[in-house]
Amino acid sequence: MNAPDPMGRRVAIGLPYLWLVVFVLVPFLIVLTISFAESALGIPPYIAPLGFAKGWIPQLRGTLGSYGLILGDSLYLKAYLNSLRFAAVAMLLCLLLGYPMAYAIARAPERWRNPLLMLVILPFWTSFLIRVYAWIGILKTNGLINNLLLWTGIVHEPLPLLNNEFSVELGLVYSYLPFMILPLYATLERMDLSLLEAAADLGATPFRAFLAVTLPLSLPGIAAGAALVFIPAVGEFVIPDLLGGPDTLMIGKVLWDEFFTNRDWPVASAVAVAMLVLLVAPIVLAQHALRKGAESS
Repeated sequence: MNAPDPMGRRVAIGLPYLWLVVFVLVPFLIVLTISFAESALGIPPYIAPLGFAKGWIPQLRGTLGSYGLILGDSLYLKAYLNSLRFAAVAMLLCLLLGYPMAYAIARAPERWRNPLLMLVILPFWTSFLIRVYAWIGILKTNGLINNLLLWTGIVHEPLPLLNNEFSVELGLVYSYLPFMILPLYATLERMDLSLLEAAADLGATPFRAFLAVTLPLSLPGIAAGAALVFIPAVGEFVIPDLLGGPDTLMIGKVLWDEFFTNRDWPVASAVAVAMLVLLVAPIVLAQHALRKGAESS
């Protein structure tokens, strides 16, 4: 048997870390640096927080003004709270809808599982922007749903289905539901069904067996799905911009406006850094749940 190549192992281990450093750590450090800069008219539209006097003497020009602005302005607090609320509700709705779907696919005959999974991921074959934009034609005043309700006589005037919290939550759940179903299916499909048979032999009802066996063993899938839905939903921009209204301000829209409309890169960078700090806690909790579930399984 040939001895493992230590150099090949180092390369295989080092490449993912190199990717993270180049495409995650370095961009974050750039954004973090800009968040301490001062706004200015020019290209780029800020004064670098680190400069050099007389060509060679380091000079710090950083400021915490951008962070003070987002802490003192209620607009940013409202946007953060709205984002967390919309993302949390979307995560719970995706869990309530996705768990039965994942369970049904995992318990379906093996020949049906791949076609059912294909139906789950089929929307990914279409542009995300087009899929969200299509909901405007479905939800608008003279859209498909209102025309159907008016034609059947269920309602006598169009319902306000667009540009409100309902449309934003609907768009979030529709867009991120597959991200909940897939990790749940992967967890449920690997579960040992003999454990349920043992629970039934001990007198447990199907519902009791689900609570005592299936649900605890599926916690890693729940944690992974919750993270995959919650984290991108917090920073979502397209859905609130197309389907939302003035009362559905989310931090992704604020971030876009600061970068491209106001061209205030330091404030936009501070908003992005603060959003990342808010997401650290859910990420840590999800990783803890995944680790705990892996140790118990």
